[in-house]
Amino acid sequence: MPMIHVVGAGMAGLACAVEIVRSGRAVTLHESAGQAGGRCRSFHDETLDRVIDNGNHLILGANPAVFSYLDTVDGRSGLVGQVRAEFPFVDVTSGERWTLRPNAGRLPWWIFSPARRVPGTRWTDYLAGLKLARAAETATIADCVGNSGPLVKRLWEPLTVAVLNASTEEGAARLLWPVLRLTFGQGEAACRAYVARRGLGPDLVEPGVKYIRDHGGKVCFGRRLRGLNKAGRRIEALDFGAESAALAPGDSVVLAMPAANLVQILTEIPAPLETRAIVNAHFRLDHAVQLPGNNRLLGIIGGTAQWLFARDDIASVTVSAADKLAEIDAAEIAERLWRDVAIALGKPPSAPPPVRIVKEKRATFAQIPAALAKRAQPRTDYENLFLAGDWTATGLPATIEGAVLSGQRAATLALANARR
Repeated sequence: MPMIHVVGAGMAGLACAVEIVRSGRAVTLHESAGQAGGRCRSFHDETLDRVIDNGNHLILGANPAVFSYLDTVDGRSGLVGQVRAEFPFVDVTSGERWTLRPNAGRLPWWIFSPARRVPGTRWTDYLAGLKLARAAETATIADCVGNSGPLVKRLWEPLTVAVLNASTEEGAARLLWPVLRLTFGQGEAACRAYVARRGLGPDLVEPGVKYIRDHGGKVCFGRRLRGLNKAGRRIEALDFGAESAALAPGDSVVLAMPAANLVQILTEIPAPLETRAIVNAHFRLDHAVQLPGNNRLLGIIGGTAQWLFARDDIASVTVSAADKLAEIDAAEIAERLWRDVAIALGKPPSAPPPVRIVKEKRATFAQIPAALAKRAQPRTDYENLFLAGDWTATGLPATIEGAVLSGQRAATLALANARR
């Protein structure tokens, strides 16, 4: 039986390998690190004495690739979701609070309801979002929706930094529109937010690894790809340094590696190499975190913090587009973010509780207009080599959904090659 090698066990590589073994084909998943998941990982922090995620990743009802993956690996129960989509916000400067409530059905009549839309806005303000559908490849979000006013400050900016890890001034308009079309354009159920019940590792990553092994696939850690042996338009072997893996006729390779690593192996592949940082802070409270409406997330406006996530007694803060913040000392970051969190939770000013700061300086590629043309297609000039990763040309931003979708598409191509 032809063997398909998948290099890289992040979410793209995991999803790819899961699809391959689900189809009854042989697969070997190679990962340079000691665990799977890539940027989606959980670990036990000694300071907090809790299992935390390196970052907060939100899954939405409009993420069919992720739910397909979870259904395959029997992992859907690992998610906790909203009964109804709603997004509470607090302005830590003014103290004002509100909740964005999209409605069921494709007609977004919620924009006509002052009780459902952003305070200080009119329904006509939202029509600017339609410009994103016709945006040029060079257009930013601000080019389409403007750069001032309450809707920009209270919706477009927090939405853009959350989805694109970029500000409205630099984020690519063509990447935000597909998300709007698949969420707000499909109605309330598509907007529902889901988070991992125990953590990204236990609920998203480990079920995939187990499924692959239970169905005859191999998962090998500590194997860093050093190079590819090529012959004409085929890859003939994978070079792992001390050992190699020869490819027989019919065998295929999927490289599901970070762009910066891949271009060292395949210099001819286009890739968006400019990156943006994300900073996360995990605070351990002396009680369970309570957010409005018993939600698991809260948007924060007017401060340094952007989104607050609740899991038991851990209050986790995410700051995206955080290149400048990531250069600051962790203690100062904790002070800044705790000021916002204390206001958001209605607590008096105080020193930060136990905290772990996690800086992902290369969290995503820079999702700016100039990067769009650099996203590689999954099919390469080599007949048995395919690419996966959230940085490839998925048509979606660099999210878990984009990563999983890219892995599933690469699996389809590799499986077709195996049948030739």
